[in-house]
Amino acid sequence: MDYHHIPVSALLKELGTDPDAGLTGADAAARLSQVGPNALPEPPGKPLILRFLGQFADFMIFVLFAAAGLSFAVSCLEGKPDYLEPAIILAIIVLNAVLGVFQESRAEHSLAALKKLSTPKTRVVRDGRTQFLPCSELVPGDIILLETGQFIPADARLLTAVNLTVQEASLTGESVPSEKDAHGTPAKDSPPADWSNCVFSSCVVANGHGTAVVTATGLSTEIGKIAKHLMNGETPPTPLQKRLASVGKTLGLVCLLICAGIFVLGTMQGRPPVQMLMTAVSLAVAAIPEGLPAVVTIMLSIGVERMAKQNAVIRKLPAVETLGSATYICTDKTGTLTQNRMTAVACFAARHPYRLPKDEAVQAVSRLLLSAALCCNSDGATGEPTENALVAAAGRLSEKSASELGLLPYRRLLEVPFQSSRKCMLVVGRTPDGGCLLIAKGAPDVLLAHSTHAYEDGSLRPIRPQSWLRQNQTYAQQALRVLAVATRQLSQEEYEQALREKDEETRFRLLCRRLSLQGLVALWDPPRPECAQAVAECEQAGIATVMITGDHPDTARAIASEIGIGRNGSVVTGTMLSRMDDETLQSTVKTCRVYARVQPEHKVRIVQALQAQGEVVAMTGDGVNDAPALRSADIGCAMGITGTDVAKSAADMILMDDNFATIISAVREGRGIYDNIRKAIHFLLSCNAGEILLIVLCILFRLPSPLVAIQLLWINLVTDSFPAIALALEPPEPGIMNRKPEPAGASLFSRARTFRLILEGCMIGMLAFLGFLLHGTTCCFLVLGLSELVHTLNIKNDRSLFTSGLFENPFLTFAILAGIALQFVIVSIPALAGVFAVTALSAEALRATVLLSLVPLVVVEIEKHVFRDGADR
Repeated sequence: MDYHHIPVSALLKELGTDPDAGLTGADAAARLSQVGPNALPEPPGKPLILRFLGQFADFMIFVLFAAAGLSFAVSCLEGKPDYLEPAIILAIIVLNAVLGVFQESRAEHSLAALKKLSTPKTRVVRDGRTQFLPCSELVPGDIILLETGQFIPADARLLTAVNLTVQEASLTGESVPSEKDAHGTPAKDSPPADWSNCVFSSCVVANGHGTAVVTATGLSTEIGKIAKHLMNGETPPTPLQKRLASVGKTLGLVCLLICAGIFVLGTMQGRPPVQMLMTAVSLAVAAIPEGLPAVVTIMLSIGVERMAKQNAVIRKLPAVETLGSATYICTDKTGTLTQNRMTAVACFAARHPYRLPKDEAVQAVSRLLLSAALCCNSDGATGEPTENALVAAAGRLSEKSASELGLLPYRRLLEVPFQSSRKCMLVVGRTPDGGCLLIAKGAPDVLLAHSTHAYEDGSLRPIRPQSWLRQNQTYAQQALRVLAVATRQLSQEEYEQALREKDEETRFRLLCRRLSLQGLVALWDPPRPECAQAVAECEQAGIATVMITGDHPDTARAIASEIGIGRNGSVVTGTMLSRMDDETLQSTVKTCRVYARVQPEHKVRIVQALQAQGEVVAMTGDGVNDAPALRSADIGCAMGITGTDVAKSAADMILMDDNFATIISAVREGRGIYDNIRKAIHFLLSCNAGEILLIVLCILFRLPSPLVAIQLLWINLVTDSFPAIALALEPPEPGIMNRKPEPAGASLFSRARTFRLILEGCMIGMLAFLGFLLHGTTCCFLVLGLSELVHTLNIKNDRSLFTSGLFENPFLTFAILAGIALQFVIVSIPALAGVFAVTALSAEALRATVLLSLVPLVVVEIEKHVFRDGADR
């Protein structure tokens, strides 16, 4: 059907819907079962078998296969074909592949769960009331409400449109927003780009608002028809993963050079070349940290799950890394630092201050509140909080009081929506007497500038701005948000002239002049009780908190003072920012913590000025115009409740509760994740260093190879992989928010930590070597594996084990105990002992094994107590 061409009445009849009441819940459910969810298909994932086979597409896996082949070839050359050792090597390869698939699946499931958490919702009229529903539940016939900044959830025919323009670049490629007209009549054979009376799924409302009836969902939409071209590719690796992959390759090359050196040295000593080749290959397999990127992937996935539980939904994985380095958090005031529960508590009308709701019956107050409510698009429940408060205040007026004012019924004819640059909204409506009444609502300083008269003592008099400005300042100093309301009677000619004008700015200038000020309404939005503590925690963590708001400077100063931001009381306004050059601004941002009357473009300049000085900036935002600042910031944080779809799509992280304290929780988790990644890498590299040293020492002292390939592979799997993954579940250390942020791009390890890593690796290698000298291969095998497992207790915390506790991470405890048990099972069961070339130990050898394995714990505990102050990380 040509939904764009037939009359609206026929379309509504065809779709079986009511423009005012919408569909019933039962009807919508039945349609949903027929047409399916309103969603485009997800990109096809790799089949499990291909993901499994993909684990073998790695250079080191090829080395493992070569080891298995060499092992079998050597046994054949010796006349004793051995199928067992190659089979075990292949089994370990398969086990590693299974582990890799598990890690990938865990990461994918985490990101899929996060996607569900941030599923967009839209306002829908069903059963005669406005509801917030997931976009996926929309069906043809639903009545949807459109507003600025919203992603259009489905193809729809417009029923009403007020100054509505839509950015359709994702569909048509046209960069200029398309003007929409609910009464447009495009030709039947015109392309979708010319359908001015329709809106399309995945496009964005650039300006204005309207209502529409859904005509197509899912794959039936215009965007759905080209869905196969829009499939997203794989998630790219994060900067840290790229760095680690690069580090892993570098270390791999170094290890291969060492292996080549060992091979040459061994053959020069007269050892059989085949034996030395097997030793070199085994060492390469055991020593190269090929699992680093995979470990980091699973750590990041676990981290984003933790953050989601704290109401911080990560949209882009690099944000997890960047959070630990944040030095500035630039935040909006309303709804983030405050509760976003606006209440009208006072007003100034007829040159007298009044308290609300006590004085609502005063005629001047009633007229002011009703006029303010008529200039709102809220229904009192689902709209913007400020408008909800005004509508609620007017709703308390008695029916008699409201009717006596002569404003009702008020039939709206025209609207100029609020814009942050204008800080004002205008509506024009028909009053009961047939006249055209303009009502303006906005910032007091803006409306005062456009007003020539004011209502004083029941009559219109020339305005005296100073008295109004003083009252505005009085309210602002009490941390109240202040709105002014003004009116103007329009002639029919003036209304028609404004109606003919298509340019919104010109229309605004035509209407917003010669206004008569009705009064001021003061609204109270209390600070969130947890914000003061969160700001203090930020300060302690070396993170500066900056408030950026569009409110009056005195309101901003009062709220900031109450929660501990900008203790010197200085406030920089948007006007002052506009006059600053970049050099002056860079000097200003060093000390300023409160900005007021700020425009969205100012936010971008503030972010860039801080970044120019090497700061890592997190920025919150909720509006369409905040998107550039969110993209410019190192970490863009969109509001989950009040945020527009455009802001959310530009952000790295979504605050599901719009709460500033949630950012601090996310920073804490981000630091914890970064610490855990560093611990895992420290652990893996120190263990690899110990294995390399053990082999090198045996070659240098002309001793036989201490361990065979199977033993090295087993140790690599049991004592490296599982504990490293378990370290991802370490909780953040208690003092993690007492230290300064990590410099952006800084090395993972300080010099002190690198030095410790090398010494710890040497210690593990020397202990295994000593075990080999005292009691042979079995003791060496056990000491190497057990000392690495014990070493995880050293790595898990920079504090002493006796103060941090043994069992705060049950997953790590299980990994260690399971590893110890498996090591002794191999030695104790004759069948397994034969496979792994080990024998049962004597009581003396067992005591020596246990004592040697515990040495790393004792040595590092002494080092922590004597030398370490926790400052070097």
